[in-house]
Amino acid sequence: MQEVIKRYESVIFVEKRREFEKFRALLLEYNEKYNLTSITEERDIYYKHFLDSALGADLFARGARVAEIGSGAGFPSIVLKILRPDLQFDLFESVGKKCEFLRAVVDNFGFSGMHIYNLRAEDCAKDKNFREQYDHATARAVARMNTLSEYCLPFVKKGGSFIAYKSGDTEEIEEAQSAYKILGGKLESVVAYSLPENYGDRTLAVVKKIKNTPEKYPRGQGKERKSPL
Repeated sequence: MQEVIKRYESVIFVEKRREFEKFRALLLEYNEKYNLTSITEERDIYYKHFLDSALGADLFARGARVAEIGSGAGFPSIVLKILRPDLQFDLFESVGKKCEFLRAVVDNFGFSGMHIYNLRAEDCAKDKNFREQYDHATARAVARMNTLSEYCLPFVKKGGSFIAYKSGDTEEIEEAQSAYKILGGKLESVVAYSLPENYGDRTLAVVKKIKNTPEKYPRGQGKERKSPL
């Protein structure tokens, strides 16, 4: 993983520095109005948001269609799109102001194959246009793994995967084993790493979709959080 970290450090700080500076400027501009992130120092943004988001880039299949759940300020999706223009994204975000920011970023960069939906994931996952239509689903800093799996796995088609960006505490990844099984998934890999400059321990969890998710999931009406699987 150290080689991967060094490679993406070089890409973000050198090769694509101009693109990431542009994204950072937009983030700070809109943050004054919409409170998108509490992380505002330049170095903190580069390591905690940009590099951390980048470190999952190699887990996504070439040309994949990806659903991002709870997009917020666009981590990891915007970072991944800068690094991997081949990826296609549908971003699901329930807060309108955050969607406005995401649309501004997409317009400023001229991204193609990137769509933003101001909708709740638990509603969209019931829609045949979205349900089990994606090669991958991803999310970062949205909910604990058992709850998050119920939001994300229904979007993933059989053979695809749910890629979760999590903290360094792997306990919640293990405690969600029953949720994976119920939802048609199986934990495939857990990659633990430490961000440079003492920016913290992080984990990437990959859950393979091995069978279709039962129709009753996600349950909706907040049950995913109130009564996790």
